Amino acid sequence: MKLKLISFLILSFIGISSLANATTVPVTNIDAADAIGTLTGTITDKADGKPIIGATITIPDLRKGAVTDANGKYTFNNIPKGIYLVQVSYLGYSTVNQRVDFTKTTVFNVVMQTSSVEAGEVIITGVSKATEIKRSPVPMLAVGKAYLEQRAASGNIIDQIASLPGVSAVTTGPNVSKPFIHGLGYNRVITLMDGIRQEGQQWGDEHGIEVDQNSVDRVEVIKGPASLTYGSDAIGGVVNLISPSPVPEGKILGSVQGIYGTNQDLLNGSFRLQGNQNGLVWGTVVSAKEGKDYKNEHDGRVYGTNYKEKDARVMVGLNKSWGTSYLHASLFDDEQSIPDGSRDSVTRKFTQQITEDDAYRPIVPNSVLNSYTIPTLHQHVQLYRIYNNSNFRLGDGNLIVNLGYQYSHRREYTHPEYGDIAGLNLHLTTYTYDVKYNFNIGNEYETTFGVNGQYQNNTIGDATDFPIPAYHQFDIGPFFVVKKSYGKLDLSLGARYDTRSFNNSAAYVDTIGGPHGFPQLYTGSNPTTTANVINQFEAFSKRFSGYSGSFGATYNISDAFLIKGNISRGFRAPSIAEISANGPDPGSQIYHVGDKSFKPEFSLQEDLGAFLTLPNISASVEAFNNNLSNYIYQQQELHDDGSPVITQGYNTFTYVQSKARIYGGEVNVDLHPIPWLHFENALSLTYGENKGNGGPVADSLKHLPFIPPLHTHTELRGTFNGGFGSFKSLYAFVGFDHYSAQDRFFAAYGTETYTAGYNLLSAGFGGNIVNKAGEPVLKIFVEGTNLANVNYQSNMSRLKYFDNAVTAPGVQRGIFNMGRNISFKVVVPFGFNTGKKS
Repeated sequence: MKLKLISFLILSFIGISSLANATTVPVTNIDAADAIGTLTGTITDKADGKPIIGATITIPDLRKGAVTDANGKYTFNNIPKGIYLVQVSYLGYSTVNQRVDFTKTTVFNVVMQTSSVEAGEVIITGVSKATEIKRSPVPMLAVGKAYLEQRAASGNIIDQIASLPGVSAVTTGPNVSKPFIHGLGYNRVITLMDGIRQEGQQWGDEHGIEVDQNSVDRVEVIKGPASLTYGSDAIGGVVNLISPSPVPEGKILGSVQGIYGTNQDLLNGSFRLQGNQNGLVWGTVVSAKEGKDYKNEHDGRVYGTNYKEKDARVMVGLNKSWGTSYLHASLFDDEQSIPDGSRDSVTRKFTQQITEDDAYRPIVPNSVLNSYTIPTLHQHVQLYRIYNNSNFRLGDGNLIVNLGYQYSHRREYTHPEYGDIAGLNLHLTTYTYDVKYNFNIGNEYETTFGVNGQYQNNTIGDATDFPIPAYHQFDIGPFFVVKKSYGKLDLSLGARYDTRSFNNSAAYVDTIGGPHGFPQLYTGSNPTTTANVINQFEAFSKRFSGYSGSFGATYNISDAFLIKGNISRGFRAPSIAEISANGPDPGSQIYHVGDKSFKPEFSLQEDLGAFLTLPNISASVEAFNNNLSNYIYQQQELHDDGSPVITQGYNTFTYVQSKARIYGGEVNVDLHPIPWLHFENALSLTYGENKGNGGPVADSLKHLPFIPPLHTHTELRGTFNGGFGSFKSLYAFVGFDHYSAQDRFFAAYGTETYTAGYNLLSAGFGGNIVNKAGEPVLKIFVEGTNLANVNYQSNMSRLKYFDNAVTAPGVQRGIFNMGRNISFKVVVPFGFNTGKKS
């Protein structure tokens, strides 16, 4: 593995070094048609003609950004010839998005108009070139740095976006969240970091997304089948986490950030530093956070939910006339307690396992509940990641090359008397590749041809539990996408063919041959005749393949109103757990059983939406209908008397397949009765139906697991961008979230239970303190969640099912969600010029 890593680093370094040397070629050696240029301009206010100071101008495809000076002027150097989208934005003004032909244009002036409506979001995920969301027929949404900064109370990056329309999360406490989109998650939603697939045993329940929330400045979400550009596992959608963009040329900018949360006594600190000189860009983010067990009025402090996390990332790259190339490296290191929900039968206080035979469990003392110390039973998740994003000018188009290396090491320590012996020990190495060429055919047919995929190697190290085998996996998928605009009509068409090959290794386990009599992998001869040795996994090879495609249209009836529709066919090959699992996962308290006869999933989803944008109101209605064949899900096994089947001390869950349908939609209405006041309203509704495999479906089986209930969000927000004196960009809000009861749940075999409805109240405020030049010297954010301290259980929380095997009649089983939490966030920005710009 080390040799492969070193080889990848050397290749990446050689690539960047050669590109850096290429910049020394005199301009006179470049054809006039390809010559680099400069783009300048002035940004002014339409009302009074005065320059707008601090407006942001970005060219997303070139990863270039600039900020207007005291005269409202900006400058870009080393601009390649071609047509690119330019975005101009400033708080309190309508965002301007316009495609500019740099072959003909060197001066681009913009007159901006004040507006109360936020509009004009641009997305880069799943498209050939940067595109306005409203012009894409595929359902998408995006949030930027300002949105994320104001969600200070969220414990991780997925929680920060989990209340967006159509998005939710399955959680195991405040630091473990997995994204769900329209009722689909796990291996049906791909999480990307700067376009690179996140790979870390995402079939598992008890660990979250291995990304530092402090290193993410923007999140883009594709809602629905995105297999077209990302392959298998994107059948439910894509979450793209985007790191900070390069700072303007000639600048070094940074910040120091601190967060404190009252519920867990959360401490979260982060340091950021970025620079850009003559097209050499670099940046780093270093973070650390820790939290105690969270608390609520019903349970007190919930034992087994504290955590410690350390993160670091570094980026170095070039932004030149030939294009861009960025090399990233990051480390994620998380220690997370493992809750099991066990209680004293009389007091209902949490107990802890202290012996291997688990014959006696003492009550957890308050000193432990109020400690940052990670207990003996915990998991340790590490992810090392190196990747390169490159965008080269090639002929009349752009060649995009994204290469990634990841090493995921996940351990669960589940032996209280032998804390150094891992119950679970998985090593996953992943190489990802994504190559595509964007160009225009004929009369502005925006076209992309590409191929992407991955190679994986999973090994199972020294451990005592083995839920999945060692395996090799290779994915490959060529695809194409064509877009064309006919005046007010935008069309998009694409197709893809995917192939996934599995090769699982046989494994034998000596059930008593390990240290202290624990099971261990058997490596001797004649395993079939050796005492106490069992065949845990058989050797198994299989190949899955399938087509996917998409066709959509957006029609701009007017500048204020548009409609869009899309139909997509998605493909997903079964995950390693779904076809090969045969063992316990201690952290999830489940014994998993897979089925190697599974077929791949296919989906057919229709999306339809209408969008209205007026000076004082914006509104949208979106609906979707998704039919899936060979849908895979887990169900609990029961004995004839209704008691759960226990295997090696864990409840047994098997994977099964059937037909399914998921449908619903979202409604959004944002009113601005006066310019500074926002009255935001959103409704999300998702239904999941198990259609079976022919014949009638029992009532207990007719609903799918982990389907979120009806959710409405109402928020009254005041924004005062001009502020008062030294206080600028002020805001304050009050929010109300209603979650209906979930009575449409997968009841069969006791897999899920009814969840009561609940209401949550939130509020927050913040702003900037600026110096005489108008630059922020201090940013303050305060957010309170569950301010009424409501005792509630979310149907998307796995802790809802963590309890003793038997409880007294009338006892509300399971663990409740977090109670009142108030978070305080302070950011101290700093920066200086490095000298004359290139």
